Amino acid sequence: MFRKTFLPPIADLLAFEAAARHTSISRAAEELHLTQSAVSRQIRQLEEQLGTALFHRVRQRVVLTDAGRIYAADVQAVLQQLSASTQKTMAFASTDGLLNLAVLPTLGTRWLIPRLGGFMARHPEAMVNFSARTEPFDFAGTPFDAAIHFGAPHWAGAVCEYLMHEETVPVCSPTYRDRHNIRTPQDLARVALLQQSTRPTQWAEWFELAGAPTALALRGPQSEHCAMIAQAAVSHLGAALLPRFLIEQELAAGSLVELSDLVLTSTDAYYLVYPEARAQSPLVKAFRDWLVAECAGQR
Repeated sequence: MFRKTFLPPIADLLAFEAAARHTSISRAAEELHLTQSAVSRQIRQLEEQLGTALFHRVRQRVVLTDAGRIYAADVQAVLQQLSASTQKTMAFASTDGLLNLAVLPTLGTRWLIPRLGGFMARHPEAMVNFSARTEPFDFAGTPFDAAIHFGAPHWAGAVCEYLMHEETVPVCSPTYRDRHNIRTPQDLARVALLQQSTRPTQWAEWFELAGAPTALALRGPQSEHCAMIAQAAVSHLGAALLPRFLIEQELAAGSLVELSDLVLTSTDAYYLVYPEARAQSPLVKAFRDWLVAECAGQR
């Protein structure tokens, strides 16, 4: 609980922050459309309330004291947070529904966003904000209403709605396939295997499924995200093991080709996750119903 006696007038904080950033009373006054004497008065009032000097006056400049330097960093962070919160509230006020969604970067870019027009057509009043997240987090400490998660259906204090499993296929560019004469799973053991660092055993699992030796399955350059690996494959840098639904465009365009009919189905799956407190939110329920239907169609 904050104490009002420790809250300076925001005008004084704005004057102090501007002067600290510019190291100049005159430039702060220009930015705030005030006179220099008004800015000086506001800073003096703040110093009197705090009981300490915030600046040293050096000729035409002001230089932060040690206390002023620490206070300036805190004030700038608080003003930034207040500005962001105000902007978010104004955005919410301009629409009947705002959904803050945490999403896996490649899934969001390559699969979800291209389909989102279908949801917006049904709910034109909605606004969906995206942020990239790759690991589970505590909803209580974030602004998110929901997240798309890949893994097991376990998330503390949240509901996990099943979306789909992942079917992964070996691919490369037609040029790379022909250059290395790749015709069988065994042929992949002698080419560069593009590795996803977050799923280091994928190639070994696929080789085992194919009945091929797994000794060289961990060899090859690593990238963290599927999008990077897909681009590397398109650029003839090696063979990749990628979820088929994330490379639909490349397969359709012929920039990537499947190298085998063998599909590696993940034991983990994609889930829409949302806090129990948001389970009855009309917008969360609407997005859940639409997304579950989209994934059923994908399957």
